[in-house]
Amino acid sequence: MKKEDLRGLVIEALQANGGQATIVQVCKHVWENNRAELESSGDLFYTWQYDIRWAAQSLRDEKVMHADELSPRGIWRLAAGAGA
Repeated sequence: MKKEDLRGLVIEALQANGGQATIVQVCKHVWENNRAELESSGDLFYTWQYDIRWAAQSLRDEKVMHADELSPRGIWRLAAGAGA
């Protein structure tokens, strides 16, 4: 697993939570469904919870996720048409 793979995992976690979730819900989903891959990912294992924020920002920049100011505080939301 690579840092870039986290983007897809964020989308998957948000879809599993009806299109929106807190960062804790996203991280729990990622961990529960990808634990083995994360544990064997080398340095990413030690940084993935930080890197998942990078992935979310990247998805916001591409309009896959709503911008922070368009979502309730602490909620990550998929944009319309992004599988929400």
